[in-house]
Amino acid sequence: MTEPAAEPVSRSAPGLFRFTLEGRQAPALFVTGWLLTLIGGGLVAIDVLGGPSLVAAAMAVIGLAMLSAGFVLLGGSQAVERSAAGLAYPGPSPIVVFAAVLTVSLLVAVVIGVPLDLAGVHLDRAVGDLVSAAVQAAVFIGVVRVMVIGSGAIRWADMGFRIDRRRVVAALFTGAVYALPIVIVTALLSAIVVSAVGVTPESPLPPTGTALGLGLHLVAGAVIAPVGEEILFRGFAVTAWARTTGPTPAIVRAAILFAVAHVLTIGGDTFSTAAGLALVGTVARLPVALALGWLYVRSGTIWAPIGLHAAFNAILIVLGEMAVAGVGG
Repeated sequence: MTEPAAEPVSRSAPGLFRFTLEGRQAPALFVTGWLLTLIGGGLVAIDVLGGPSLVAAAMAVIGLAMLSAGFVLLGGSQAVERSAAGLAYPGPSPIVVFAAVLTVSLLVAVVIGVPLDLAGVHLDRAVGDLVSAAVQAAVFIGVVRVMVIGSGAIRWADMGFRIDRRRVVAALFTGAVYALPIVIVTALLSAIVVSAVGVTPESPLPPTGTALGLGLHLVAGAVIAPVGEEILFRGFAVTAWARTTGPTPAIVRAAILFAVAHVLTIGGDTFSTAAGLALVGTVARLPVALALGWLYVRSGTIWAPIGLHAAFNAILIVLGEMAVAGVGG
């Protein structure tokens, strides 16, 4: 799984922000990637400033498609340069891969959401949450497959996927055992931060008050989401960073990325409200994010953090539904 950092090499790979073609192994990837990223970003910015319309939606699709392709090509450029330099991790940066995941996710959301809106189709909240979780997990896994596994930088076996069934069950159970203590720590920390900031963020899977809603949210939050998120944030990000910085910094970096990723779409009536909600959401996710990374490195398999993540989400979903049922009763 995670490997110790290699001995220093004689030369380094040129970074993405070093705007020169001199010494580059893949200048076409570098130039095309930046052109698509800049043009795509400009189109998305114009769409945001221009307001909602059919033309704006088309511009958003084109811009997000160009942004996605740009990040993928820039990641490919990094992989070629790092491999040629003989670095310990010869693949794209987790930040670049996450940027690609973000833009592809937005692109898919627009491509699916706009036609449904135009057709007047409105999914039930729980059904919509399930579809969203499935699409997002597919994007996470697909982007990692193309940019990381496809480049040969990391294999599925390096993440500890390919173990026998008995070890899979044992790892899932081991991870689940840690869920309740982490939930308690998260609840205490969240209460402190909420009290200090004065705002409470809504659950990403708010309780529905129905048995069907509970079942759909358990599938979305405790089955589908943990697999996609653990592949991206632990299997890939922790493994990649651990090869260059060591396990502890890798766990911390991936935890911060995980926490920030969950608050990017948070908004509010005012800037202070939005900032407060983002702060609470980030701090509340750090305990479980750190625990997931630690468990991944300690166990040597991705199945252990998947077990913790699934049990953690399941407990929160069930507690939320119980609270609604209690209020309703």
